[in-house]
Amino acid sequence: MQKESKRRLFKSGMAIGLLALMLCTPSLSVGWGAGGHMMVASIALKRLNPRAKAEAIALLARPINPATVTAKGKDFVNAAHWADDLRPFTEFDSFKALHFIDQPFAIDGTAMPSGIPEPDNLVKALEDNVNTLKTSTDKDVQAQALRFIIHFVGDIHQPLHCATRVSSANPEGDRGGNLVSIMIPGSNGQLKVTNLHSYWDSGIGSFPKTGANFAPPPLKQIGPASIRAMAGNPATAPNVNLNDPLNFAAWADESFALAKSVAYEGVKNGVEPSATYNAASLRVVRKRVAWGGYRLAALLNSIWP
Repeated sequence: MQKESKRRLFKSGMAIGLLALMLCTPSLSVGWGAGGHMMVASIALKRLNPRAKAEAIALLARPINPATVTAKGKDFVNAAHWADDLRPFTEFDSFKALHFIDQPFAIDGTAMPSGIPEPDNLVKALEDNVNTLKTSTDKDVQAQALRFIIHFVGDIHQPLHCATRVSSANPEGDRGGNLVSIMIPGSNGQLKVTNLHSYWDSGIGSFPKTGANFAPPPLKQIGPASIRAMAGNPATAPNVNLNDPLNFAAWADESFALAKSVAYEGVKNGVEPSATYNAASLRVVRKRVAWGGYRLAALLNSIWP
């Protein structure tokens, strides 16, 4: 996607340039869910240097289009779900393809589909929006770029936003687990059907829950959940690499590897995941949220040192 198209889209509120692309991309992938994205932002906010925090707060206060959505997320933590809150607005459909990067792998010898990952993907979106935030002289354009960066850093740390499993059943890929049905316990104690991607979006059911009509969880739930994610996952851990805060391709490759080794491992269509699977997956989602928060802060601190 051309950066100038993004700027025109912001200024007019009309989608430009990627409608044809969106007709063949999945519409189900939404990232961690509001709770997980807010956890990433909460962790990052506490690590911002004073200048970066002040710059971010000033940009997030700007009433960019759509103003009704932006008004609900002027603080740094609630701004994290802004990019998903755009879903009802068809004029923003052109951004949906940027929430993921479908890196394919096959499990049964099925030929790899052509054309994926799409050239306009999550890694490219982060690169473009960081460049916009660094170089644009238009504060409203910068404000939009910042909101996308906060969200996309969360997305790229969700393993199923960086992989699609190819098989004879899904020769074009399973859309990051969106086409994998599993059974999980419901609120009434009975098993209910969901898909694998949504299960990971929810942090294996452990993240603060999104309410009706995608209402975000209250802020008071985010701090304790963020502390649980950081426990055992310090910023000083090997491979967090906070001195390399622009290596988005490496972050996507990490998520891709975790999708293959953990998220898809042993999962069967229509079957409830095992306790062993849930325990391993829970460790991964908490680490990825923590690392996403650390890296988001390092990224913004590098832009505003």
